[in-house]
Amino acid sequence: MKIRRIFAGELALGLALPWDVHGETGGLLARLGHVITSESQIALLLARGVIADTSEDAPRAAREAPSALRMLNQATTGLALVLPAIAAGQVVAQEQLAPLAQLVEEAVALDADVALACILHNQGAGDFAARHSVDTAVIVTLLARALKQDGASLRSMLLAALSMNVGMLERHAHFQHKAGPLDVPERAYIRAHPQAGVNLLRAAGVTDAVWLQAVLQHHENIDGSGYPLGITGEQIGIGARLIMLADRYCARVSARSYRKPLLPNAALREMLSADKATLDAPLASLLVRELGIYPIGTFVKLLNGEIGVVTRKGLNATTPHVQSLVGPRGARLDVPLRRDTRVDLHAIREVLSAEQAGLRFRPDQLWGSSARA
Repeated sequence: MKIRRIFAGELALGLALPWDVHGETGGLLARLGHVITSESQIALLLARGVIADTSEDAPRAAREAPSALRMLNQATTGLALVLPAIAAGQVVAQEQLAPLAQLVEEAVALDADVALACILHNQGAGDFAARHSVDTAVIVTLLARALKQDGASLRSMLLAALSMNVGMLERHAHFQHKAGPLDVPERAYIRAHPQAGVNLLRAAGVTDAVWLQAVLQHHENIDGSGYPLGITGEQIGIGARLIMLADRYCARVSARSYRKPLLPNAALREMLSADKATLDAPLASLLVRELGIYPIGTFVKLLNGEIGVVTRKGLNATTPHVQSLVGPRGARLDVPLRRDTRVDLHAIREVLSAEQAGLRFRPDQLWGSSARA
C-alpha cells in the first residue's frame, strides 16, 4: 500500500470524504465520511493531507468509479466501427448508434466539465472523424439541455450529431489533412455529403424525421448561404442549428496536420465575428453562456503569474474557476491550487496555447475520478 497526496479534483464542497486523511507526520486530519463545508478545508487537505492509495490492492472493477472520459472514449471507439458499416450499406444504424448516443448523454450528465475538457485535452483518442462527432454531440447535449428539449428530441439530435458526416466518411481523413484550397470536384463532394448521409441512414433503417432533418440541414446558414438546400431562418430545424454551432466550434479548436488549433476563446470570437451573419444569434449567445468566454480546459496565465487550467464555470462567463499548476516564479506546483478568477490577484491575464503553457497532467488530477481513462 502506497501513500499519496490528494488530487484537487477529488475534493469539492459538500463531498463526503471517501477515505481517512492524515497529515504527513501521521496525525488524523479528517475521518472517512467527513463532509467538506468550506474552501479553507479543501486548501488545508490539499496542502497537508495524504491518503492510503489502495488502487493496486483493490480489484479493478471495484475501484473503477464512473468516468465521463471513459464513456466518451467508448463512444468514439464504437462510432469508428458503426459509421463505416452504415457507409457500406449495412442495416445497423438505430440498433448500434443508440447505445453510443446514450453514452454521450450519460457522460455529460455525470460530469459536464470533464466532457467539455475532453474536447481540448482528448483529441488524440481514436479516429478523428468519430472523435469530432462525439465532441460535437457533447456540446449539442449541453445546448439542448439548456433549451429544455425533451428526451426524445435530444436523443434524435445526438444521433444526428454522431452520424452527420457519414456521407463523406471515405474522404474525411483526406479533408482533415488537406492544406490547400479545395478543387471543384472536392467542393461538390462536400456540398453533397448531407444528402448522401441521409440516403445512407435511410438505407440503414433510419426513419426518425428529426434525426434525418438535422443531418440534411447541418450545413445550412440562417442567411441562406448554406447547403444543400439554401434555406433560411426558422426553415432550419433546431437540431441542425445546434449541430452547426457545435460542429464549427469543435472544428476550430481541433488540430490539423497543416495548422494549429485556435485557442478556445479565439474560436468563439471568430465565430461571433466572421460567421455572424450565418448564425442564429440567440443560439450563438447560448453557446457562449454554456461554454464561457474561457471554455473548460483552456490554459490560462493569471495576473499573479501562475499558469493553470480552467476547470469549471464561474458565476459569469468571464470569471471561471482555475486550478494553477505552475507558480508565479515558473516552478511546477506539487499540488494544484484552486483559484477563483473573480479575485483580482487571480484574474485571467491571457489565454495560452498548449505549447506556451508547456504542461503535462493527468485529467483526474484536476477533475477527479470522472476523468480517469
